[in-house]
Amino acid sequence: MTAPTAFAANHAPLPLPFAAGSLNGLSERLIVSHHENNYGGAVRNLNGVEKELARLNKDTPPFMVAGLRERELTFRNSKTLHEHYFGNLGGDGKRSGGIESVLSQTYGSSASWEEHFRLTGLGLGGGSGWVILGYELDTGALRTCSSGNHTQVLAASVPLLVMDMYEHAYQMDFGAAAARYIDAFFANLKWDEVNRRLQSAQRASKAWKSAT
Repeated sequence: MTAPTAFAANHAPLPLPFAAGSLNGLSERLIVSHHENNYGGAVRNLNGVEKELARLNKDTPPFMVAGLRERELTFRNSKTLHEHYFGNLGGDGKRSGGIESVLSQTYGSSASWEEHFRLTGLGLGGGSGWVILGYELDTGALRTCSSGNHTQVLAASVPLLVMDMYEHAYQMDFGAAAARYIDAFFANLKWDEVNRRLQSAQRASKAWKSAT
């Protein structure tokens, strides 16, 4: 019997969309470890949690259900955010296209937005979390948010740009120098991908509004 979709436990890591040793200032060793161990671990753990969820029944203690649901959200969001993170790397860092004008409209200038984004990342340095530039579907606004524990995300938003600020994303290359990592992150951004996500989010926002 085929497992229900919710409990299929058949998730597989996506391959890196760039050569692991091709980034400017981020080592192949760091990228491979991050991709295989942290992202890959989240995918494997999500599969494990789905298998356990498939075993739930009316006699399962509520505290066990609560624990599994918390872990499910953690690993599912970690999977998604890692895929967006690796997906927006592999470029030359030069910002252009529609995202440039939308950032300027929202923040006064794209340079002002970048300062906000960098400072949000520095606020997580030495700790853990994500920085996300999200597109809010119900308002059509761009929001810069920080997220901890893979679970704190802006409701009804689409991630356009994701930066991993967990120490595993930079400690191997930069130690505690989070600011140097953020510099390297920006130098390798693939803005064509961010623009593609923006266009998709704008279409989704129109559909969202027309349905409400």
